[in-house]
Amino acid sequence: MILWTLLFILSTATILRRLKQIKHDHQKQRPPGPPAWPVIGNLHLLGKLPHRSLQTLSNKYGSIMSLRLGQVHTLVISSGEAVELLLKTNDTVFASRPKSQASDIMSYGSKGFAISEYGPYWRNMRKLCTLHLLSASKVESFEGLRREELGRVVESLERAAAAREIVDVTRVVTNLIERIVYRMVLGADKDEEYGLKEAIHEGLRLAGVFNLADFVPCLARLDLQGHKRNSKKQSKVLDDVLEKIIKEHEEAINSNTQKGRQEDFIDILLSLMHHSIDGQDYGIDRTNVKAILQDMIAGSFETSSSTVLWALSSLLRNPRVMKTLQHELDTVIGTKRMVDEIDLSKLSYLEMMIKETFRLYPAGAFIPRESTKDVMVDGYGYYIKKGTRVLINLWAIGRDPKVWSDDAETFCPERFKDKDMDFRGLEYFEFIPFGLGRRGCPGMNLGLITVKIVLAQLIHSFNWELPLGLSPNDLDMSECFGLSLPRAKNLLAVPTSHTI
Repeated sequence: MILWTLLFILSTATILRRLKQIKHDHQKQRPPGPPAWPVIGNLHLLGKLPHRSLQTLSNKYGSIMSLRLGQVHTLVISSGEAVELLLKTNDTVFASRPKSQASDIMSYGSKGFAISEYGPYWRNMRKLCTLHLLSASKVESFEGLRREELGRVVESLERAAAAREIVDVTRVVTNLIERIVYRMVLGADKDEEYGLKEAIHEGLRLAGVFNLADFVPCLARLDLQGHKRNSKKQSKVLDDVLEKIIKEHEEAINSNTQKGRQEDFIDILLSLMHHSIDGQDYGIDRTNVKAILQDMIAGSFETSSSTVLWALSSLLRNPRVMKTLQHELDTVIGTKRMVDEIDLSKLSYLEMMIKETFRLYPAGAFIPRESTKDVMVDGYGYYIKKGTRVLINLWAIGRDPKVWSDDAETFCPERFKDKDMDFRGLEYFEFIPFGLGRRGCPGMNLGLITVKIVLAQLIHSFNWELPLGLSPNDLDMSECFGLSLPRAKNLLAVPTSHTI
C-alpha cells in the first residue's frame, strides 16, 4: 500500500511539472507554422523540391516559419530582413551546422570544416584551410593551371564549332572544373587511376539523399532505408582511395621527387601534420587530412560547375544579355588573345551577370544552421529553443518581390548596376550566395575566380546557339534538389567561333 502511494505521488508530481513546463513554453511566443502530424511532423509537406514548397508555405505563415521535420524542430527563414534580425546579433548562437548520418560517417566523425560543430576545433580547421589552402596568394598560384586546362577545352570546342556539332555543355564544364580541382588537390590529373571522382560523387549523392533517421533519431538503429550501411560502405571506398593517394605523395616527398613540381593541397596538409602552427596545435592527423580533402573536392565540384551551367543557360535564354557580355569582353580584351585572370576586375557586366545567376540559382537551396542555446529574435519577439535547426531559404530570398520587384523571376543583370552588393553579405542580407558571418564559405575567392574565368573564356571564344531549332523559351530550366541545385537535364548547345 505504501509503495502504491509513493508511486501515485511521484506520478502526480511528474505530471504537474510537465503541465507547468508546457504552460511556460506556451507563454513564449514561437514562430507560426503549419500543424504537425504525429511522428513525421511536417515532413510530408516538403515534396521533391523543398525550397519551392517552403517558399509557398512562407507566403502563408511568414518569412520566419516554424516546422517540425520528424522530431527535429526547424526554423525556415525566407527573407533578407529575417536573416538580418536572426543573425546580425546572434551569429555565434547559430554558428553550428546540423549533422547528418551520412556526412558524419564519411567525414570521419565531422573532422573536416564544412559540418563540424562550432568551437575551437572548427575555428582551427577553418584558419588552417583559409591560411594554407584558400588564401588569395594560394588561389593566385594556380592561375597557370586554370589557364592550361581552359586552353585544352577551347581547342576541343573549336573542333566542335568547325564541324557544327552539338556539344554536351554540362559534360564539358563539369569535366573542366573537375580537372582543375584534381590538379590543385592531387598535383596531377590522374583520377582514372585513382577512381576518386566516382567515389566522391557517390559520397555526395548519399549525403544529399533523404534519410528518415536524420529526422526521427529513434529509428536510426533500425536503418530502415539502408543509408547507414551504404554510407559505411562508401566511406570505406573513399578511405581506401585517399589512403592510396596520400601514400603516393609521402613516397614522393621521402624520395625527393617533388622538385620542380607545383605544391598541391595534399603536400601542404601533409607538411602540417603533427606540427604547431602560429603557436597553436591543430592536432592534424591522417583522418583530418582525408576529411579536409573531401571538403575541398566536394565543395568545389558541384557548386562551381552548377553556377557556370546556370549562367550559360540564362545567357542562352536571354540573347540580349549574351550580346552585352560579349561586347564588354571584346572591348576590354579584344579578339586576339585568351582572357587573363587580371582582366576579371575590369569586367563589370560579367560581375553583374554572375550575381544575377547566384540570385536566381544559388549553389545550394538552403544555408543550414543550428542554435546552440535559447535565444529571442529581435523585432519579432520569437523564442528559439536550443537545438533548433535553421534553414535559410536562399532560393526564396532571391525571388522576394519586396526586394527584387515584380520582375524577380526575370534574369536581368542590370538590376545590380546601382546596388553596391558584394558576395560576402556584409551589409545586404538579401544577397548572401556564400553565406555570411562565421560560417561563410571560406572558398569564396577560389569559387568566384573559377566561375568568372570559365564563363568569360567560353563566351569570349564562342557564340552559342540552342540545337534542333529550339527557341530560348523552350530551354528546360528545371532543377534537381540535393546538396546543390544542379540543372535537371544536361545543357546541349552548338558553338561557333566568335569574331567581331
